[in-house]
Amino acid sequence: MTNNELRRRKHKDQNGRPAPNKKRKEIQPSSIHKSFFCLIISGTVLTLFILLYIDNIPWHLGHRAVDNLAKKLGYHKPVHAVVIDAGSTGSRVLAFTFHESYFGGHLVLDKELFKYTKPGLSSFADNPKKGAETIANLLEEAKNEIPKEYWNKTPLILKATAGLRLLPPKKAENLLNSVRELFKKTPFLTNEDSVEIMDGTDEGIFSWFTVNFLLERLHGNPAKTVAALDLGGGSTQVTFSALTPASLSQKQYIHQAISPRGFIPVYTHSYLGLGLMAARKEVITFDQSNQINVTSDCINHIIQSRKFHYGGTDYYVSGPKDNYPISKAKDATYRVGQEIPVVDFATCSQIIIDYVMSKATPPEELPTKIIFAFSYYFDRATEVGLIDEATGGSIDVQGFKTAAEKSCADPNADQPFMCLDLTFIWVLLEKGFGLRRDTKIYLFKKIDGHEISWALGAAYNLLRG
Repeated sequence: MTNNELRRRKHKDQNGRPAPNKKRKEIQPSSIHKSFFCLIISGTVLTLFILLYIDNIPWHLGHRAVDNLAKKLGYHKPVHAVVIDAGSTGSRVLAFTFHESYFGGHLVLDKELFKYTKPGLSSFADNPKKGAETIANLLEEAKNEIPKEYWNKTPLILKATAGLRLLPPKKAENLLNSVRELFKKTPFLTNEDSVEIMDGTDEGIFSWFTVNFLLERLHGNPAKTVAALDLGGGSTQVTFSALTPASLSQKQYIHQAISPRGFIPVYTHSYLGLGLMAARKEVITFDQSNQINVTSDCINHIIQSRKFHYGGTDYYVSGPKDNYPISKAKDATYRVGQEIPVVDFATCSQIIIDYVMSKATPPEELPTKIIFAFSYYFDRATEVGLIDEATGGSIDVQGFKTAAEKSCADPNADQPFMCLDLTFIWVLLEKGFGLRRDTKIYLFKKIDGHEISWALGAAYNLLRG
């Protein structure tokens, strides 16, 4: 058979008819891309399951890998919440944007709006309508942050803290009712419980949740969580995962904190009156109850009639006019050897120790924990240069005492209460909470770009509680 005949036979089918002339199917570039994309997804999912079932790799890492990919692909469901923190010294609005993780449906924080206004809501005890106006301004900020199509799906709450707890009940209720009337007009999601005074216990639990949520320590062993110390204006909270029999036996302080993997028993104690401003008020009015013109051994002689507003009252504070201590300057701020007025640190600290010890009981398990502190702990530390405001950092308890002694020896009219405030913080940590002087305290305002505030814990509880 010739080659020509072979070629002719190949072009005929079994019935002798010419075979159809089939064109070769081309592989489209888009098909290659889709196949490659599917391969990436499959590989990522496989990696996730390997990560999830290897004990020595953190649980959240595998979820984050797939979650980031799913978010980029548009498998992303935004969830919002608005929390107003009506504190003793100011009101803050935090508008949170989360998304649900691709696996497990856990909430992942994307961003938050943080806006602040002074003075606090409690300052308007005699003018509730004006107080509500300050909250209305914060709500406008939240409306600008959250897309309009999500307003009616976004829960809104206002939680008042120690400032309102310390007001007469009738005045506090009038303020809350003014805000409730405002909330009836808001497009956000509200109910009868949206405006209330928050219990100090919840404040502590939510603060603890916030720190550990941002540090990504809530997915594994509770022993790896950190303790949270929150120093507000009217109260302070101590919260940590309760692991020892001594802590767990104190039933009145043990509560269940929500977490992405269930509930965790925590010890939390809120001390009303041990906030920085509440303590300052008690110290400056020591032995001068019901007085607004007061003299304090914790204030330098050069300070005379300096105004301090707290709890709706203006106090006019002075250092001792006579018989005040004198010291010789030791640095270049003054002429070396020059006599300058100072605060007697021993006298001042004893007044503060007596006050703190009348209210605080050292939690036995706290010294064993890694400790994160924030709010006024952070503020005062940055103001005297103990840590960098932008990056935060850590210092030991002795560092606060040393800074207090230095401030008390410096007649500084620009920081008239710094000696008192720093001495109080040192006494609170060492005497009140039983921490050793070499205990390291981690001080941050933000973690991973997010504000450290109990409001994040409250938002999570609102959406998942």
